[in-house]
Amino acid sequence: MQRKAYVPGLALLVALASGCSAASGDDGSTDDSKAGVPKSAAAQPGKYRTLPEPCRAVSKSVLKDMLPGAAALAEADATKEYAGTADLTYDTDRRVGCRWKDETADGVRRLTVDFERVVSYDPAVSDDDQTKELYGKKETAANLPAPKSSAPAPTSSAAPTPSGPPPSGAPGTPSVPVAPPSGSPVSPSPSGSSDADGLQPRRLSGLGDAAFVNDVLSPSGSDSGSGAGQRTVTVVFRTSNVIVTIEYTAQAAASAVVPDSKELQEQAQALAGRLVEQFSE
Repeated sequence: MQRKAYVPGLALLVALASGCSAASGDDGSTDDSKAGVPKSAAAQPGKYRTLPEPCRAVSKSVLKDMLPGAAALAEADATKEYAGTADLTYDTDRRVGCRWKDETADGVRRLTVDFERVVSYDPAVSDDDQTKELYGKKETAANLPAPKSSAPAPTSSAAPTPSGPPPSGAPGTPSVPVAPPSGSPVSPSPSGSSDADGLQPRRLSGLGDAAFVNDVLSPSGSDSGSGAGQRTVTVVFRTSNVIVTIEYTAQAAASAVVPDSKELQEQAQALAGRLVEQFSE
């Protein structure tokens, strides 16, 4: 009677092969996943997984307004100026930027745009929450003035003073401040703009999830010894897990000229509004 052949290791090999095949299943996603954390337990990822190309994010029509000197250049030179210069980056899905420079006889204007996509590697912290924390640090570093309170001034509890003016030259007569003559200059705020005109550094509403504008006037530019005034307006806004920073600087050629705060702020905020729309598409 012929005996059947028996291979003792065959069953073990089959089991091992089956186990390896089951373990090799992979969905191929490796970009922002939190390693070793079940998807059901990980915090929510951010809305955005990529960033716009920064030098193309600003339209030519906007650049013409913000870089007025380019209009007087030859076509090839103007095209080069409008193209901008991309910042060096090693991960275009995490951070990108672009910068422009416009020089005229009246001064220099510079524009920079920076996009940062925030990713949290803490399984308990979502990308949005991590972005909120980073944005909060930027706002704190800007040292924005506290909003003015509309509460009425407290009443004094001191005893009433006698009616009528005190005798001239009497001891204890309080000094009365003299109003400055008409046309005298008003001392500006630290940013170079009066608080009354509403241009002081402040939080902005209706721009992404959170936003603020900063306005700094310095006595001179870093690359000029003329003593000309330089104003830098910065607009920062957050939308989901992306932080966008716009920096717009104007440096006057004449030391007596102060770049206009209202103009720079309006142009920087208008650009911010256009960039928000790109993220909403």
